[in-house]
Amino acid sequence: MFKGAPTSSFVKALVLRRNMTVAEKIFWERIRNKKLQGLKFRRQHPQHLYILDFYCHSLQLGIEIDGPYHDASDQTIIDEHRTAALEAMGISIVRFTNYDVENHIDEVICRLVEIIKNI
Repeated sequence: MFKGAPTSSFVKALVLRRNMTVAEKIFWERIRNKKLQGLKFRRQHPQHLYILDFYCHSLQLGIEIDGPYHDASDQTIIDEHRTAALEAMGISIVRFTNYDVENHIDEVICRLVEIIKNI
């Protein structure tokens, strides 16, 4: 188990991998198979009570691709608590929007490379 992730999280992660959003598919194609600086990323990775959209174990970096519902004030608060809990476990979290991934993937990847350089 990954950092105490319950068994049910692995089942849910499998479902999420099979039903990725358009933005997640675009992003995954750019980072999979060590395409990004030779780093290994996992998708829909269970971590404690959460499932990270993408995760690089060697950097302890989680990447979230957020849809419009993350703009709602109650969801923003939930996301902040989630990020704080993951950071308390030593995991850095980076967030991109579906819009940016779908429409500006090159800029998203450049920003991610800059973040990685500073880790």
